Amino acid sequence: MLDHAWIAAHIPHQGDICLLDSVVDWSENAISCRAVSHTDPANPLRAANRLGAATGIEYAAQAMAIHGALLAGQDDAPRQGYLTSVRSVTLHVDRLDDLSGPLDVQAERLSGDANNILYQFSVGHAGRCLIEGRAAVVLDAAALTKESA
Repeated sequence: MLDHAWIAAHIPHQGDICLLDSVVDWSENAISCRAVSHTDPANPLRAANRLGAATGIEYAAQAMAIHGALLAGQDDAPRQGYLTSVRSVTLHVDRLDDLSGPLDVQAERLSGDANNILYQFSVGHAGRCLIEGRAAVVLDAAALTKESA
């Protein structure tokens, strides 16, 4: 299991915005992570004294970033990816901060190439799906302008 320190060293998200605590399992096509930061009153995504369920998208995006770092297998500085769209998102709860115990964050790579990736994601708690959807990620935005030129 990879811990929070490993995660922080391998993705661009630093300090309090590095939300995931561990990588539970991963393969070439999927990753499973855990988080407890949703219970922290100082969570930087909180607004109006609560953590809305839509913030689960950021948890999933960080799992995708970790997956990319693991696939890269390098000790280089973290590569900055961009979440370009989210689709078919379903929120099954209103908020995350009222749940005790860890969140389970899953991401599965559905398709992609070296620069554009489509993931399916979910965030769950105690066996219950809280949020699910799909996300498109671009790893190098500058390469997009080169491809269209």
